[in-house]
Amino acid sequence: MRAPEKGHGGGRFVEKNKYFIYPQDVSAFGFDWGKLSLTVAPEVNGSSRFSGGVVELPCGEGHSRHNHPGAEEIIFVISGEGEQMVEDENGNPMTRRVASGCTIYIPESRFHSTKNTGGGPMLLFVVYSPVGPELALRDLPDFRLLPQGL
Repeated sequence: MRAPEKGHGGGRFVEKNKYFIYPQDVSAFGFDWGKLSLTVAPEVNGSSRFSGGVVELPCGEGHSRHNHPGAEEIIFVISGEGEQMVEDENGNPMTRRVASGCTIYIPESRFHSTKNTGGGPMLLFVVYSPVGPELALRDLPDFRLLPQGL
């Protein structure tokens, strides 16, 4: 039996591989508004049909209106609360309060934005299909690659 690995919480037995990945196991995309730790991606575990990871938004922060041409997105609110905007099929913005447990579906190429309006950090799990939209994030002016563990 293996001993619990430090840094992943006491009592959890962790064998690092491509199937069981914690956000701190990968480098992250850092931005002025927060960070994205890709835990599912071709370069992480060979996924080919979708990618995804954990987004951390500090209090009061969020990502501005944008879209992912040719891709759908799922956002699941792990913790925290905020405002989510998704454009409808006519391009009209729909903004709703979202909190832990909410799943948001972003249709292909649809504009959307998220803002943390709560009193603490907001954690999201995002999924992109097909793989690729996350790569465009590297071209943003405030992008920086954060080392594993931060």
